[in-house]
Formats: sequence, structure tokens, C-alpha cells
Amino acid sequence: MTPPSPAARASALAPFRVRSFRFQWPADLATSWAFDMEFLILGWYVLSATGSVQQLVIFGALMWLGSLFSPFFGVVGDRIGVRTLLCVTRGAYALLAAVLTVLILSDTLAPWHVFAISAMAGLLRPSDMAMRHVLVGQTMRPELLMGALGVSRTTSDTARVAAALAGTAGVALIGMGPAYVVVTTLYVTAFLFSLGVAGPAPRAAQGKADAAATNAIAELKQALHYVWTKPDLLGAFSMAFLVNLLAFPFVFGLLPYAAKDVYGIGQSGLGYLAGAFASGALAGSLVVGSRRLPLRAGRVMLCSGAAWFVAILLFGQARFIGVGLVLLFAAGFVQSFCLTPLAAVMLRSSSDAMRSRVMGIRILAIWGLPLGLLAAGPIIARVGYAASTLLYASLGLAATIAIGYRWRHALWHRSAVANSNL
Repeated sequence: MTPPSPAARASALAPFRVRSFRFQWPADLATSWAFDMEFLILGWYVLSATGSVQQLVIFGALMWLGSLFSPFFGVVGDRIGVRTLLCVTRGAYALLAAVLTVLILSDTLAPWHVFAISAMAGLLRPSDMAMRHVLVGQTMRPELLMGALGVSRTTSDTARVAAALAGTAGVALIGMGPAYVVVTTLYVTAFLFSLGVAGPAPRAAQGKADAAATNAIAELKQALHYVWTKPDLLGAFSMAFLVNLLAFPFVFGLLPYAAKDVYGIGQSGLGYLAGAFASGALAGSLVVGSRRLPLRAGRVMLCSGAAWFVAILLFGQARFIGVGLVLLFAAGFVQSFCLTPLAAVMLRSSSDAMRSRVMGIRILAIWGLPLGLLAAGPIIARVGYAASTLLYASLGLAATIAIGYRWRHALWHRSAVANSNL
């Protein structure tokens, strides 16, 4: 095959030269749109039906329940192929959404239905992003990896913009039932596109270590040891856990609380808040995906993580909606510059044989999100929203500096693999 020209390599559209990516991108897009519409629709329903921030954070935590089991998804992906696993999980999302649609349209929906179905979906959902990254890593050349990850991330970023409009304003206009029909249709569309994604490439011999891993537990132990002994992987994993624990709760699970009780702007205002963060994230992903900047992934991950915590700290103190929207846009922008390089560090540092399991372990970091949400409920009730954001963001900023110092040779030095420009 003739290698593409330098101009083609630099283009944000270069990943679409790969046939598998042309199917994966719309499949990921439909899935992300459905995820975020569902989260806002059900989050607002739970808050309105129960009037409890504690119930809201429990619902948010259930959506990420499966992060605890994500390493086993990595093992399964290694065995049956990530494409097959992706198709199975996306078929399950469609089925669960269809059940919720029937309950809504028949006017029999109750909060316990939402909690039960969210728990089932939460067992599968956290591994979806990891499987997307593994597929990108399998199908893209190293020089296209960072750009492809940036373009891939636009699927979740545009979804948050769409969800902010369709998931909140849409419910107000057409009702919860028709809006959930749209969610179910998106899941079905994602499943159909996922069928066109490339299957696993033929495996070369993996050596004595892999031959010894004859069962899932042994394979998982092998992957955990692999991550633990590679400073760049361990540092990136620590950063992923940190932002899930201390940053994401305020831009995901607690946004309905900010809209209702901090700014007093109602359901349509929730859409504005979510849309501001999503628009910033989309802008950041487009800049990363354009490959116009020679980003050193390890350094950018750390600096952007610190900037993200500063934005969250300031957002928590703001009381004017205009200021809050600007700060959420900034938080979304630097979030993309943190998480996309983070994924690139982990994919670059992982061997082909270990990549799926490593990314499965990376999803364990999402467990920080439900932990952070569950802790935020009583903290907000005791000291208030502004003090809670100050506490979370200050701890996050200090921990980011500590991670950068602890793994400075692997994540900060210009010669480190994590900072390669390829």
C-alpha cells in the first residue's frame, strides 16, 4: 500500500481513509448521542420525581457500575474480539432502552424502574469508550493515532451538545416518551453500524507469558502486573482516576442540581449548562484531531488536568449564569486536551497483545466517578455546593502536581515515550 502524503497524514479527515473507521465513527456517534440524551432525561426525571440530590447521585453512580468489572471486558475482548463484544453490548443497550420506552409510553414508569434498568446498563456502559479506543489502536498507524483519537472523541462531544438540546428542551417540547423513542432508535442505529467495524487482526505468537495465561483470572493478573510495572501506564491511570473522582462529578451527575438549586434556571437551563461544557469539549477535540499542534501527550495531559480543576473551582464559586457558561466551556476545552492525550499515552505504551486488557483496566478509573458522586451528596448537604467544589478542585490540583512529580521521568521528560510527537 502506498503511504499517504504528509498533507493527508496531517488532515483531520485522514482516519476516514480506513474503512473500519468509516463505520466505527457513526456507530460511536449514535451510541454517544443516546448515552447523553438518556443521562439527562433520566437524571431530570429522578430529581423531579424524588426531589432528592441523594437519589440523583445514586442514579449517576449506577450508570458507571460496570467500571468495577471492566478489566474482565478487556479479557473477553482479547478472546472473542473487540468488535464482537461491542456489537453484543450495543444490542443490549437498545433492548434496555426499548423496555424504558414501553414503560414511559404506558405511563407506568416509576423511579425504581429507572434505578434497576440503569444498573443493568451500567454494567456494560463504562467499557464502551475503552473498546472504541482499542479499535482505533488496532486500525490506525502510530502517526495517525493522536489525530484519530481526537476525531473519535468528537462523537461523545457532539453528543453532549445534541443531548443538551434534544435531551432537555426536546422533552419539554415533545414529551419524555417520544424523546425516548429517539434514544432507542439511536441505539439500534449504533448496533447496525457496529456490524461493519473490522474484526480482530491475526495474532502473532505472544510468547511464554501469554501461553501461561490459560484463564481469565491469570490474564487479568498478568495485565495488572503489566500496568503496575510501567510508570507511564501507572501515571496515566492515576490521572484518569483522579479526574473521574474529583472533576467529572460536577460536570456530569451534579449538573441538574446546579441548574435547579444553584442557578434556578430549570430544565432548559440544564441544557445550556450541559451544552456549554460539551461545546468546549468538542472545540478541544477538533483542535487535537486537526494535528496542527505538536502535542507532547504526557505533558499536555498533566497541564490540562490542572487547568480543568482550576475551571471547576471557579465554576463552583460563580453565581451568574453567563460566567458559569464561560467556565464550563473552558472546562470542556481543557478536558479534551487531558483525556485524549491520556488515551494516547496508554495505547502507545501497550503492546498489541496487552492493549485490550490495559484499556479494560483503564476503565477501572471510572469507578472514581460514582465514588466522587456518592461522597458529594452528603458533603453538599453539609457544607454547600461552593465549598464542595473548592474542596474537590483543590485536592485534584494538588494530586495532579504530585502525579507529575512522582512519574516525571515517564510523563514529563521530553525524551519519554509518552511525549513522542508520533
